[in-house]
Amino acid sequence: MLRAHTVSRRTIELRDEDPPALMPGHALVRVHQVALCGTDLHIWDDDYPTELPLVQGHEFTGRIEAIDQAAGPGLEVGNAVAVSPMVYCGTCGPCLGGRPNVCESISCLGCYEDGALAEVISVPVSKLHPVPEGMPLRLAVLGEPGSIAMQAVNRGRPEAGETALVFGCGPIGLLTTLFLTELGVNVFTSDLVPSKLEMSREFGAVGTLLAGSGPFPDAAQRKELESWCRMSGPTLLIEATGAPASFENALSLAAPTARIVQVGISTATAALSMRTVPFKELDILGSRNSVNLIPAALAALNRHQDLAEKLITHTFELAAIQEAFETMLDPAQGAGKIVISMPVREPASQPGVHAGSRTVN
Repeated sequence: MLRAHTVSRRTIELRDEDPPALMPGHALVRVHQVALCGTDLHIWDDDYPTELPLVQGHEFTGRIEAIDQAAGPGLEVGNAVAVSPMVYCGTCGPCLGGRPNVCESISCLGCYEDGALAEVISVPVSKLHPVPEGMPLRLAVLGEPGSIAMQAVNRGRPEAGETALVFGCGPIGLLTTLFLTELGVNVFTSDLVPSKLEMSREFGAVGTLLAGSGPFPDAAQRKELESWCRMSGPTLLIEATGAPASFENALSLAAPTARIVQVGISTATAALSMRTVPFKELDILGSRNSVNLIPAALAALNRHQDLAEKLITHTFELAAIQEAFETMLDPAQGAGKIVISMPVREPASQPGVHAGSRTVN
């Protein structure tokens, strides 16, 4: 079977290797679709705290090829599944406290250990989530990023009728907008790109704020935003870019007693006034991964398949994986979600034999 190994900066080798054996408590999943995200781009660019070589791919779907039935009922060979890539210890404080998404020794398939850019992968049965009937695997691959957005929404404790401001209209920001709208929240969005703001209206935004073009927001934008707010500003703000200026804008625009959820990640440092937070009595909340929210995210995406499809801007075959990463790297390409269609073949009757490798760079 083929596996794509990122062996060094911007260099991938496609290797033909033996398929994994079925282990107790596990299933073999034939991978159909793998979606790429910003983390994948950083790993490919060797700008991420993980060691190469690595088989990437942590957002993926496929079909069960073999399963240890003793691991639990409800799943069988042929079922379409989305897979949770998170690996938790189950014994540390966060795990025992019901928050394994911040496990003290957390790992992730495709980020810190080999992942799904492979024809077949072995995963624990507990990580498998059935894809809703009638939902294409191409869209179900968004279940994992959907769970990230849903975790951010849940962390913010949204209330129907309040006004929220979402910073960033990438896939996480757009899905956050959709999930908040479903809960009856009035959502404004902010981004540097007008076309992304327009798309956010399709996902439910009632107003948009263009950033980066002068004072933010300008007088007209501020007036429109405040007209939707019960107080002097939004009471829920979700930062999904990781840009320091965006977080600083959230602090400035937040109403007293607002909740600010930081889900965007970067290594940059933001300026934080030591009086803004206590004077407004703000709740500042981090959001990482999700607490078993892939099934709920799949259900929401299945209700909005038309919008889920809009998130996927490019599709590549595995052999073109290098072109996929180069497309992500080029802002002119306007990439949203990029999906890799894996080669789907009948399982071999005998274990495969290693047949060398092919370098893609």
